[in-house]
Amino acid sequence: EGANEGAGEGAGEGTGEGAGVNPPRILSTSRPAIGPDEQAAVARVMATGYFGMGPETRAFEYEIESYIGAGRNVRCVNSGTAALQLAVVALGLVAGDEVLVPTLTFVASFQAVAAAGAIPVACDVRSDNGLLDLDDARRRVSRRTRAVMPVHYAGNPGDLHSVYEFAAQYGLRVVEDAAHAFGSQMRDGLVGGSGDLVCFSFDPIKNITCGQGGAVVSASETIAARVGEMRNLGIETLPGADFEVSSLGWRFEMSDLMAAVGRAQLKRFETVLKPARQALAAAYRTRLSSIRGVTLLDCEPGAVQHIFPVRVRPERRAAIRVALSEAGYETRVHYKPNHFLRKFADGGTRAVAESLYQELLTLPTHADVGDKDVEEIARVLEKHAGTGAHPARPGGA
Repeated sequence: EGANEGAGEGAGEGTGEGAGVNPPRILSTSRPAIGPDEQAAVARVMATGYFGMGPETRAFEYEIESYIGAGRNVRCVNSGTAALQLAVVALGLVAGDEVLVPTLTFVASFQAVAAAGAIPVACDVRSDNGLLDLDDARRRVSRRTRAVMPVHYAGNPGDLHSVYEFAAQYGLRVVEDAAHAFGSQMRDGLVGGSGDLVCFSFDPIKNITCGQGGAVVSASETIAARVGEMRNLGIETLPGADFEVSSLGWRFEMSDLMAAVGRAQLKRFETVLKPARQALAAAYRTRLSSIRGVTLLDCEPGAVQHIFPVRVRPERRAAIRVALSEAGYETRVHYKPNHFLRKFADGGTRAVAESLYQELLTLPTHADVGDKDVEEIARVLEKHAGTGAHPARPGGA
């Protein structure tokens, strides 16, 4: 369930067989909001004949810097996973160093840390919002811990001030996995406008998309320069036409084709894409808040939600998913805890994350979800979510 972050995106209409039978309409859980502006942007770049990393990518970086706030350095790469990996490598971590990561996240977070040569340490999460449980993280700090990676689950940055206080207490660097949270507003500015290192994803179903893509954001020009070299095979440009390579690098640069799509998305983000997501989340919260057997996760008011997960009674979830599917709505589960995966299993338990995994259900969250869809989804939940108390909040907050 929910094993693939992008699985099902763009599913659109359902498929079926049978003469004279119209296949049911299936509204996918996630899908991109692409239109004429993005198509024109791709055509513009294709007309130049240059598809690599060039002026479009540099312009996109500048426009992101302008959007999130002054004094930030942005380096775009070809995926959010690559952004996380390069951010960890840029901190100078070595084999055996540990990074604290909430277990309730897409496996990309863990794979990026491992690919950088470090060890991801699975931490439990809070039951009220699915974010990193700092009390559990504190118990997992060791002499090898070098960084913490808070994940802005469902677009919610949560209480980042406490995360940075925790990091300062133990001398840790912070790499924010903000893959879900582009455009989310905090009390002191947008996500990415402050902080140590912040990583975005621009994959097909995120708040803005490049088709595929990501970015590393930092106030440090040194970190930005390091990421800029590593994304292009470690190449250092020398005077003339010469170059040098003195460190490890990867083929992670963002192409101008990707950047052109991202630029078109960014231009209409504040006026179209962001308001649409926030309005949908508000509609869900208003309509679902009183349904017995359904619990909403807490979320900062300025968040732009990439997904909209709710908690339902574990014994009712399968039936709810069937009923919603029959009504034409795809659902997913975000996410399978990483300490359940063979690669990252350590034999330990994270009680809250494990309980949430049995309860979470992600509802369709994209621009094609209308008021009638919200109402129909609510009616299905009212019928099938069950009576009695809301799901209990297991342990923690």
